[in-house]
Amino acid sequence: MRIALFVTCLADTLFPAAAKATVRLLERLGHEVVFPDGQTCCGQMHVNTGYQEQAVPLVRRHVRTFDPYDVIVAPSGSCVGSVRHQHATVARRSGDERLASRAESVAGRTYELSELLVDVLGVTDVGAFFPHRVTYHPTCHSLRMLRVADRPVRLLRAVRGLDLVELPAAEQCCGFGGTFAVKNADTSTAMLADKMRHVLATGAEVCTAGDSSCLMHIGGGLSRAGAGVRTVHLAEILASTEQGGTMSERSEPVVAS
Repeated sequence: MRIALFVTCLADTLFPAAAKATVRLLERLGHEVVFPDGQTCCGQMHVNTGYQEQAVPLVRRHVRTFDPYDVIVAPSGSCVGSVRHQHATVARRSGDERLASRAESVAGRTYELSELLVDVLGVTDVGAFFPHRVTYHPTCHSLRMLRVADRPVRLLRAVRGLDLVELPAAEQCCGFGGTFAVKNADTSTAMLADKMRHVLATGAEVCTAGDSSCLMHIGGGLSRAGAGVRTVHLAEILASTEQGGTMSERSEPVVAS
């Protein structure tokens, strides 16, 4: 199958390991992954902060870039949620019904990674090897907007060597929420403290999720606390093999010096 990678802003600028792992995983499963180089931000940040008019050109560009592809994947429930639940609405409110229709078509072909693997490719055992104690945080957009349900957990349970431990109060938000963490810093910090406490209670070496944004928030808190728990994107775990080693790619953000 030929699959287009929607890399997302965070993967492109801060967490490339998640995108690279997505490519390695899908290619290992026998699929061709292409990277449409015309892609930019999907506009979620603009829409969520009230700048819908400014998001229209980004929606138009996204639709134009990905319309030629039958299957599109992103290592982010948040960005896929935006494509599915915001793009057509933004276009329609701007008066561009044709763009709205095209956006709906692209949205129908866009999948979060666990959705693509389980629902489209029909696999739960991807041949991964990851000998670590892991807990899984279901991010809000993947849980509530995309309703990925137990797809990520089913994939993790099939990973050889992985000891999956349930996260207490797993469905509680980690407190990031994009600009929410900036505008409501005290509330965000309190929510993060709860999430960190639950992660530490599992005794896990690794906390994983399908969104780099939430992992950035949780990982930052754990790092500042000196907790010794790593955050690793779901794609990186699924891409790990016994032959290729584990956690070989950097999970920390890559920042220019």
